[in-house]
Amino acid sequence: MSRGPALGAPALSDPLSRERHRILHAVQDRLEEVAKTAVAVMRTEIPSYALQDERFFDDVRDQVLTHYRMQLAALAGGRDIAPEDLVFSRAAAMRRARAGFALEDWISAFRVGRQVLWDVLLDCAGTSAEAQQAALSLVTPLMRYVDFASTHAAQAYVEYQQHVVADADRERRDLLDQLLAGAAPARGPLLAAAQAYGIGPHSPMMAVVAVCVDDTRTGDLTSAEHGYATSASIGIAGPWAGRTLVVVRHGEVVAVPVVRTGMDAEDICSHFEAVQRRLAREGTMLSMGISTVAEGAGELPRAYEEARAALDLVPSGGGVAALPRLSPFDYLALRADDLARQLVDPRVRALLEDDRRRGDTLAATVQAFAEADLNLRLAADRLRIHHNTAHYRLRRIEERTGRNPRRIADLLELLVALAIRDGAGEGGDHQ
Repeated sequence: MSRGPALGAPALSDPLSRERHRILHAVQDRLEEVAKTAVAVMRTEIPSYALQDERFFDDVRDQVLTHYRMQLAALAGGRDIAPEDLVFSRAAAMRRARAGFALEDWISAFRVGRQVLWDVLLDCAGTSAEAQQAALSLVTPLMRYVDFASTHAAQAYVEYQQHVVADADRERRDLLDQLLAGAAPARGPLLAAAQAYGIGPHSPMMAVVAVCVDDTRTGDLTSAEHGYATSASIGIAGPWAGRTLVVVRHGEVVAVPVVRTGMDAEDICSHFEAVQRRLAREGTMLSMGISTVAEGAGELPRAYEEARAALDLVPSGGGVAALPRLSPFDYLALRADDLARQLVDPRVRALLEDDRRRGDTLAATVQAFAEADLNLRLAADRLRIHHNTAHYRLRRIEERTGRNPRRIADLLELLVALAIRDGAGEGGDHQ
């Protein structure tokens, strides 16, 4: 935007030109009064302004007067407004943004200033036809000025907000880097930031790592939108008070939730699982790994590596792998490699694959039998089948695999083979 709007007079007859100048000079003579009126209206109509002190309104009055003088001088002298003419306004916009005023309040102040000035222009014009026509010739240039000046104000607000966001991002990244080095900050701004998230040297914490694996809205997984949208969603408070440190870094989103009083690891897992599902419904599919609890900042590096390792347990289509929900047996089975799968007896592997196609009735019987501590009648009750049916299934498993589920070693081998099969990620969802 190299040049501003043209505010000079259009081609007018001599009588209209004289009337126009008369109106402008009349307004100029009342300018202090007009500015005072504008500030009073702002004080009444803009709630955030009404709460301010007299020092603030002195600043507002100076801004209003400067804008009015610039407009009247331009209208009377027929010159354009350039961006450099509005440096004073950009500085004021920065002050308002820094003080926490909303952009709409600043724009409302422009609206009030324009309306008050227009009312005074009409009052000074009088009722004659020539005066009214001369006043109307001022409408377009005045609107152009307000549009131009308010646009500059909006740009100043955006620049300040971008600066604040960049500073906040940098502070969060610095805080996370220090925590992942195994130390909580002891002084300065990072200490204040850590305290804002409830993080202390000995606070119980967990690490959550999320990556975007699919997006049905844009298909662009490399855009920053995914990271920041995910960061915003994760940062929303769960069922507990308090903020969560969330940082976008190296193509992943890292969250460090604090396990607060009255919470446990399962609460954290449930909250992040709900976030993953909500984002999936909105079209962003995440893979998310959740660590066990770190007892203080010194253990957080270990928790972070756990969360990253847990990502390997998530199917390619996305989901959540929460280590607190896994037993050591589950974890080892899910981490099984191709060699482990090859070590499964071919007869056992064939039975389990055939059983999967038939509805997994034999697999369910093995699992229920183990969970019932080898009590077949109890397992049958839980499966809601006759105990003779359960007995027949165990006998069939033994006939086909050579493994007797009633023997601990054989039952353990069957359970391992089943866990390896289910952990292969063939369409499963390891929540």
